Amino acid sequence: MTKTDTSALMEITSRPPIVFTEGRGSWLTDSAGNTYLDFVQGWAVNCLGHSPKPILDAITKQAARLINCSPAYFNEPMARLASLIAEASGLDQVFFTNSGAEANEGAIKLARKWGATHRGGAFEIVTMDHGFHGRTLATMAASGKAGWDKLFEPKVPGFPKVPLNDLAAVERAIGPDTVAVMLEPIQGEAGVFEATDGFLRDLRALTKQRGILLILDEIQTGMGRTGRFFGFEHAGVTPDIMTLGKGLGGGVPLAALVAKREVMWFAHGDQGGTFNGNPLMTAVGCAVMEEVGKPGFLDQVAETGAYLAERLAKLSRAQGCGGVRGRGLLLALDLKRPIGPKVVEAARDRGLLINAPRPDCLRFMPALTVSRAEVDRMIEILGGVMAEVSAPAMAK
Repeated sequence: MTKTDTSALMEITSRPPIVFTEGRGSWLTDSAGNTYLDFVQGWAVNCLGHSPKPILDAITKQAARLINCSPAYFNEPMARLASLIAEASGLDQVFFTNSGAEANEGAIKLARKWGATHRGGAFEIVTMDHGFHGRTLATMAASGKAGWDKLFEPKVPGFPKVPLNDLAAVERAIGPDTVAVMLEPIQGEAGVFEATDGFLRDLRALTKQRGILLILDEIQTGMGRTGRFFGFEHAGVTPDIMTLGKGLGGGVPLAALVAKREVMWFAHGDQGGTFNGNPLMTAVGCAVMEEVGKPGFLDQVAETGAYLAERLAKLSRAQGCGGVRGRGLLLALDLKRPIGPKVVEAARDRGLLINAPRPDCLRFMPALTVSRAEVDRMIEILGGVMAEVSAPAMAK
């Protein structure tokens, strides 16, 4: 076996000495032939699992016809995917991007353009403490991630922060320069904390009353992740602007800015991108939309999510942990102690991939097609790992 030379890659994060070479469904294989049960799936990206047939078929068929014709022209998959998203969401118009951060950047620009026209130049967007919207300069400023307030100064101004689920704080933060409120239905990177249905309904009513926009970042919660097509459906509200990413491409770089027609105030030249809406990626998006939209698919996600939550709750009781947070197949286990990184490392050594967004919790983002048998296997491995990791702490 030849070792892969990774020295030419910029070191932007700590990575284990593993090189993955193949993936199928919920499983990954590394260059040494070891297999891993993947409950991260690219941070909720591979919604249909690794290398699923619908995506392979879409890529093969579209690549043989047309890969890129420039965003200066229409192409068939681009138009079709926009129609599918508009129909599913109840919104009207779609601009495709390559990443969720780019989609959120577009949402910020669109809201500010709308504010310049309709709110006398209003530009501020109220966002949430601990929120995460991406890694561009504007989306980092919009995020409430700890430690980012000192990075890459000077910051893009105009993003006052308030606590999640605190309507009074939102109301106090709205002023003459406010154009929108922006949030995730579930704060994934923060540790899977939900905006309650009641808060989202009250927020929708407040933004309408004050004449400002509601922007929902559905990068992680969209595309069936919560058991509905979009996270906002649980609360029965509709945003003015929504962003999609991760699961929309099922593993390929594809995201979208979606808006009501009356909000779409971009003029020619305001927005664009070399690869945006190319037929190869949007053909994959169509395949994902079709799979997620099949009868019974979302019901199965909700049922499997409930089963995973039940198994995690049972494990939590056995290990003296806290509660289970989240919806559908975006869940977190409150560890009640800062052992997350140790659990992740030990689990990886046993062939299980999980994520600790914070030291005191674990996040689970399996493929939406994950089986109950795979959930059981994950719980079996995790139970052994947690008993092993917790033993030294309990001995003290």
